[in-house]
Amino acid sequence: MKKRERFQQIKLSDAQKKKLNAEIKAFYLDERGEEIGMIEQMQLLELFEQRLAPIIYNKALDDAKQWFSQMMENMDSDYYVLYKNET
Repeated sequence: MKKRERFQQIKLSDAQKKKLNAEIKAFYLDERGEEIGMIEQMQLLELFEQRLAPIIYNKALDDAKQWFSQMMENMDSDYYVLYKNET
């Protein structure tokens, strides 16, 4: 069986992990009506950190770059609007 490629792990603070574990626990209880143990919470959080977070992070970077590029295009056109006629 082929091992999946590992992304560089995003590091969360202890406070962030605690909050996310509580969110996972609440999700399982609210959506599935199931209690989930601490080990399962930690395993899910590790999955999110290792596999999903880098993909979401990279998408956010791409979106920010696209937004910044659009702003730079606007700045370029705005710059030339400031020019005065030299008649």
